[in-house]
Amino acid sequence: MPKIENNNLSLTELNCNCGSEVFDFETTEDLEPLSQQLIGQDRAVKAMDIGLQVDQEGYNIFMSGITGTGRTTYAKRLAQDKSEEEPPPQDICYVYNFSESEKPRVLMLPAGVGSELKADMEELIEELKEEIPQSFSGEEYEEQKNQIMNSYQKKSNKLMEEFRKKAREEGFELENTPQGLMPVALNENNEPINQEEFQELDEEEKEELREKSQQMQNELDQVMRKIRNLKDEAYQELNDLEKKIAFSVIQPIIAGMEEKYSDCQQVIDYLEAVKEDITENLDQFKEMSQQNNGSQKKNPLMMMGQQKQDDNFFHRYEINLFVNNEDADGAPVVYESNPTYYNLFGKIEGKTQFGMISTDFTMIKKGAIHKANGGYLILKAKDVLSKFRAWESLKRVLINQEAVVENIGEEYQRIPITTLKPEAIDLNVKVIMIGSPLLYQLLYHYDEEFKKLFKIKADFDVEMDRTSTNMKKFASFISHISRKEDLKHFTVDAVTKVIEYSSRLTGDRNKLSTRFNELLELIYEANARSEDSQYVQFDDVLTAIEEKEYRDNLAEEKVQEMIEKEHILIDTEGEKVGQINGLAVYQTGQYSFGRPTKITARTFVGQSGLVNIEREVDMSGKIHNKGVMILSGFLGGKYAQDKPLSLSASLTFEQNYGGVDGDSASCAELLSLLSSLSKIDINQQLAITGSLNQKGEVQPIGGVNQKIEGFYKTCQQKGLTGDQGVVIPYQNVDNLMLKQEVLDAVDNGDFNIYAIKEIDEAIEIMMDEAADKVHQKVREKLEEFADKAEQAGNAEEDE
Repeated sequence: MPKIENNNLSLTELNCNCGSEVFDFETTEDLEPLSQQLIGQDRAVKAMDIGLQVDQEGYNIFMSGITGTGRTTYAKRLAQDKSEEEPPPQDICYVYNFSESEKPRVLMLPAGVGSELKADMEELIEELKEEIPQSFSGEEYEEQKNQIMNSYQKKSNKLMEEFRKKAREEGFELENTPQGLMPVALNENNEPINQEEFQELDEEEKEELREKSQQMQNELDQVMRKIRNLKDEAYQELNDLEKKIAFSVIQPIIAGMEEKYSDCQQVIDYLEAVKEDITENLDQFKEMSQQNNGSQKKNPLMMMGQQKQDDNFFHRYEINLFVNNEDADGAPVVYESNPTYYNLFGKIEGKTQFGMISTDFTMIKKGAIHKANGGYLILKAKDVLSKFRAWESLKRVLINQEAVVENIGEEYQRIPITTLKPEAIDLNVKVIMIGSPLLYQLLYHYDEEFKKLFKIKADFDVEMDRTSTNMKKFASFISHISRKEDLKHFTVDAVTKVIEYSSRLTGDRNKLSTRFNELLELIYEANARSEDSQYVQFDDVLTAIEEKEYRDNLAEEKVQEMIEKEHILIDTEGEKVGQINGLAVYQTGQYSFGRPTKITARTFVGQSGLVNIEREVDMSGKIHNKGVMILSGFLGGKYAQDKPLSLSASLTFEQNYGGVDGDSASCAELLSLLSSLSKIDINQQLAITGSLNQKGEVQPIGGVNQKIEGFYKTCQQKGLTGDQGVVIPYQNVDNLMLKQEVLDAVDNGDFNIYAIKEIDEAIEIMMDEAADKVHQKVREKLEEFADKAEQAGNAEEDE
């Protein structure tokens, strides 16, 4: 009888409960709440620190980790802390471009100046609307205007009179015709020559009259040109007069603004352009007086149209306060939860008027990239990548260090249309991208620009060491949440249960989970179960865990029900050849559970080797296929050193209809093969899990807690004998975080857990025979198979 007591784990070896002796408090109310430092993420913290300190191009940050490790919360908090040390960024304004109206200009102004300029410009224009018309209603202006017009009239009249006199001397008179003023020849009676009189003239006289008429017409044209020049000069004098008068009104008002904004050269330049534009468009201001004086006589519809036209003109003097940092206390921190193209990069809106869509510089709207300029922009990588044009546009903005507002559909127009082309804005923003490790790897390897733009990777771990220091931080974290969320505080025993749950999430008794969202769920639910108690107790946490499991374990209960009804065949008593209890883990959403599965092997004479039935029907994954091939390597190395391996064998997971993958059943598969060959029974009271290499060394597997608990439930259902148990790799002992009912069963001698290093140990535990004896019987059977195969081959040759 083999000695297996050394492999049987004691309760002391299995117990990993968190003792309250680690702590020196009674409830978390006694603790100082956790500081802002992130728990268990030293690597990520250092990466974030350097990423935020370096201002050079490309030092954006990618926060890599799984959901629930606190990346988003930490990014916001850290960026906010850093931003408070930095000055507020500049205001950004878009203004009308008086030289190229389709290209609005950008004004970068100190924080708070933008709103002042906007208000001042509104006041300026309203004041000029009143002052300019008034300046042209005085007597002095009318006198100067009349002088200019009278001078023009006198000069033009004199020119015409001199020409008329000369024309009469030459026998011509000026006459208004449909073609305009023309010289007309006169007869002896000083009357215009008619057609009959002209025909009576001889040819020489006719020709002479034509030449004189043409000469007079040429001289008249010269006179008319001189009159037009006089008129132009008069209009220019009037224009200069109006500009002079308007300038006397405009200059003092704008000079006051120029003095106020003397430190902002962009504003000074803009005000100069405004001054020039107003003087070039004085009629628009003068008409304000005419409208006010005569509006009561106008058609209401005409008045409405005129008002709309006037409003559109004065629109050009407005200030589009694109980004207002007036109330900012530091650099901006922007988290964009829906990073569409327009939400990120802004847009140019339009309005419908008389069936036409129009736009102007006041309809340029900001995006998150503009709001975050001079600060920090936090984005979810998956969201950015899933939005049309968002990722490519973000890269372009970061590479060029400037942001251009343009509508996404412009380049897809079938017919190009005129639209606004706003001036680009210089960009200085640090992007913090949050995503999964897989997304990081994909972007790093398949996007050449990604590695240049995101030079800092902050890796967030899913676990941390279960040290006394970290456990105390954990307790402080619970204290912090209780205060922040106005929850009840936890007793020390309740804290220990939360810590045990945290370790179970990691699958390692020496680790604690950093997936704080799942721990927060437990804290909230335990608080809800505490009812009238002053503090959250141990039993409240336990109840919350059990209820959480109950909500998710319907599939597990259905499987156990099928085992109980023997719809799924599992033996937990007796001994059988070529049959063994393997263990599998199933995942349903966030809940995983283990269940036993019957593995059988049949061996016979042949040369086919191992046949994985699941593989033959395309129900086997690559890792499982590899595990089966490793078994062939073990068999060949162990039993075929002097003779070929003449063996055909089939392996299968009975009643498996959903496929199988992984190599955690390779120990079980090998034992079922050895049992089939040696004809030595396998103890059906035991189940085994473990990976195997070609040398017979047992390797660790995943889901060990769920597998043990799954087989325990089956044994409990069918009846505990005291000899039932599970065989696991010794490396998985540190992963054991078993439920209390399993620990109690082990303590009572109703259930056993064995840890092994070599396959020979598994042979002795599962087959209750010395490993050497089993190997000898297997060799004998394989030699028998080889002899029979040789005989069969010779017989075929004789035939």
